[in-house]
Amino acid sequence: MTGSRRRWWRAALTGTLAGSLVVLVGGCGVVDTEDDRRAAEELAEKHFPGQLRAIGARTLFPGSGGSEVTFAVTDDRDAVVRLRIDTDQTDQRRCDRKDCAGVLAEAVKRGRQQADDFRTLKGAFDACGYEVVALGTTGAAPYVVAELTNATVTKVLGEIGECVQRWVTASGADSALAKARASYVNVVSPSVADRRDRGKDSWPTVMRLTRTNLLASLTKHAYFSASYEIEAGRVDTTGRARVVRPFREREKFGKTVQNAVKEQLRATYPRVVMSTYQWIWQLEPGRVDRQTGYVLFCPEPEAGGRCVNSDDAALVTTDEHGNPVGKIRLVHDVREGTGTLRLPPY
Repeated sequence: MTGSRRRWWRAALTGTLAGSLVVLVGGCGVVDTEDDRRAAEELAEKHFPGQLRAIGARTLFPGSGGSEVTFAVTDDRDAVVRLRIDTDQTDQRRCDRKDCAGVLAEAVKRGRQQADDFRTLKGAFDACGYEVVALGTTGAAPYVVAELTNATVTKVLGEIGECVQRWVTASGADSALAKARASYVNVVSPSVADRRDRGKDSWPTVMRLTRTNLLASLTKHAYFSASYEIEAGRVDTTGRARVVRPFREREKFGKTVQNAVKEQLRATYPRVVMSTYQWIWQLEPGRVDRQTGYVLFCPEPEAGGRCVNSDDAALVTTDEHGNPVGKIRLVHDVREGTGTLRLPPY
């Protein structure tokens, strides 16, 4: 089967089938990732001679199936190009359900643009003293390193806000970033960053900084997500931050808040039921040990004894463990029927 596939690819690349990438998978229907890699290399050499170097391939399973072949760009060490080759039990071989040559050309263009965007981002943050150690999977939401404490949080958020302003300015007035309403930066502690999965220095930078293993090594611990409002290209550098917790910590925090609020509400609503929905908890200005957010509740149980479409909420400030600090403020009529929540800002 492998030999027949390779012969077919060569035929396709020489134009025998008018540029359409077709493969005879064979009766077994087994995808050979190495064969896909060789075929992708031939495709790359035909359309981008000497420009791409295959550095990996993986099976896309579960999901659409097929393979993803990864290339480095020989004249740009930051850029990574990914070509997704479909699995198809027909006579037509496709990449993302399109002609593979066209898909590869778009992938190269996208990879080079992402590398350019990364260099703009890196330059802005390097200039104000914050190293970018990871990127969100879409290339946005950079991860930087800083220790946030009550003594440092205002200063650090302000400095990172200046980095964001440099980033927006360097990206240009017509960029998607400059036209956005907000930008986000993730902040991890130095101890977590020191233990991160760094990958290989030989890998393209964008590939290395967006890898699942790297992001997992950073996000398995609590970290901060800082948000900065943008208007007409100008950044509010003050910023607001929230704690992003791993699943079990988040569940524990939520249950602590909900149980504590429930006990207080029972004096007014003896049959109160708490919603399990967790709202966004923002740090109080100048504090990392105080955060404020909403807890939803129903004064009376809904069907099945639960609280699903709550129209009532409690605004709560807690310590880092979820224990309420200070008074709870109730807010009513927070939902449009059984649909969208419209909780007031705080």
